[in-house]
Amino acid sequence: MMIFPAIDIRGGKCVRLFKGDFSQETVFSDHPSVMAKKWQSQGAQFLHLVDLDGALTGKSQNLAAVKEILEAIQIPAELGGGIRTMENIEEVLSLGIHRVILGSIAVRNPELVKEACKVYGGERVVVGIDAKDGIVAVDGWGVSGDIKVEELAKQMAEVGVTTIIYTDISRDGTLSGVNVEATAALAKASGLSIIASGGVKSLEDIRQLKIHEKDGIDGVIVGKSIYTGSLDLAKAIEIAKGED
Repeated sequence: MMIFPAIDIRGGKCVRLFKGDFSQETVFSDHPSVMAKKWQSQGAQFLHLVDLDGALTGKSQNLAAVKEILEAIQIPAELGGGIRTMENIEEVLSLGIHRVILGSIAVRNPELVKEACKVYGGERVVVGIDAKDGIVAVDGWGVSGDIKVEELAKQMAEVGVTTIIYTDISRDGTLSGVNVEATAALAKASGLSIIASGGVKSLEDIRQLKIHEKDGIDGVIVGKSIYTGSLDLAKAIEIAKGED
């Protein structure tokens, strides 16, 4: 199981939101690349980047900051947030991003996801499923996608996707604990590799997810917990690797 430190970018800065609410923002650094180097130095093997402005506008907005991050690190990174066209996917991958995360477009235009998987391979195209009460949310989490999480995951498996990032919006940025049960259920139902996201608070969350690695939970994204200090990243990585 892999730990993915999150770097959420808004206006070129590293921020965290509470339950995806853009009006409840905390700035943790004016220089996201500094945070990227910090997490790499603590043992991170892969970074999770989110362009929050892109999620709202429907097109990548913080690629200068992303480029700066990529130049500062030696580990791979994935990027999500407003990537909704083949041109935008090509633009992002050509920067050096290891894989793109497609969210809203997976609901609105699954054929584009299928095309992206065909052109770039399923290992470079990840789908982010963000949900409230089991229903997918789109457009920066502000709109219901009118489809159940497991139904969308199965559709994505059919078009060539191999990995899903599952976020429980009600827990994101709250430090209230990750939704282990729903994440494990999605892994079992879809047969896909699932990366958990939303609400991670402590090492106990990592241990509980590790138990379900056999079910298909292959990673977890950690955000607010490592910025506030409630989670020790290096120790979490040890547990995820089974070295604890």
